[in-house]
Amino acid sequence: MTDPNTAKASKTHGNIIPALHYDDAKAAIEFLCRAFGFEKHAIYQNEDGIVEHAELVLGNGMIMLGQARDSTYGKLTRRPNDIGGVTQSIYIIVPDADLHYARAVAASTEIVMPLEEQDYGGKVYSARDPEGHIWSFGTYDPFG
Repeated sequence: MTDPNTAKASKTHGNIIPALHYDDAKAAIEFLCRAFGFEKHAIYQNEDGIVEHAELVLGNGMIMLGQARDSTYGKLTRRPNDIGGVTQSIYIIVPDADLHYARAVAASTEIVMPLEEQDYGGKVYSARDPEGHIWSFGTYDPFG
């Protein structure tokens, strides 16, 4: 019997999914798709057209995001612009860092660390999205 607390991710999907909040979730979705190559998997809006929950995929990974709200969960989290910085960042493995970097630059993304070869292997760059979240993309794969 499989212990649900230690269940492994499938070979095609991970079991860790970052969740982010944005002041303007619709604009964030469009930016993430245009600049970083995410694809819309699911978007759920309320009757006022506010994005309550969205799922975006890139490769075999996924992020979830939604509009910042004054809900029980929303009160537990803060966006980077609320606190003047970030407390975490997201690293995503891409097959071609040069191509991915060029896409981000072409979308006028704020690059905070340019594309560079790393001592531990691979190429990596970091960018800030319009609401302050830091994203790193690179070819280094810690899984080997």
